[in-house]
Amino acid sequence: MPRMLTGWYLGFCISRPATDQALKHGLFWLLRHTLNPVVLRAARSGRAFSLVRHIGRRTGRTYETPLIVAAVDGGFVAELTYGTDVAWYRNVVAAGHGVLVFKGVEYAIAGIEPYPAEPGRRAFGFPAELILRLLRRQEFRFLRIAKDQPQ
Repeated sequence: MPRMLTGWYLGFCISRPATDQALKHGLFWLLRHTLNPVVLRAARSGRAFSLVRHIGRRTGRTYETPLIVAAVDGGFVAELTYGTDVAWYRNVVAAGHGVLVFKGVEYAIAGIEPYPAEPGRRAFGFPAELILRLLRRQEFRFLRIAKDQPQ
């Protein structure tokens, strides 16, 4: 009996190869349904995380995504942990705008631009800079805020 079960399981695994895309999709689903609700509550209260409000490209719905950013002159620096293939980033780039809630204050995002890795890591300060360096993080973006807003 154990042999049949093992054979069935192996046959199932072979017929459905685990691709990087499938693993990534599974990880995003897990984060969205477990960690994100907790992080969203912390972000709305102004603690530790920031929020990006963006409009869905296809749905037109307003979404909120937790994000860790660092304040710099003229805007904020975001480290793209999951790369550029995430909804918040693609939506803000497509729309050309969005809203960042940082420590309880709303800032209008006027645009997103690439940001150099070294200054990007430095913007987060110690110990985050060290952690980002050890994790070899290279993708940073500058979230430019509208000129009429103080920082």
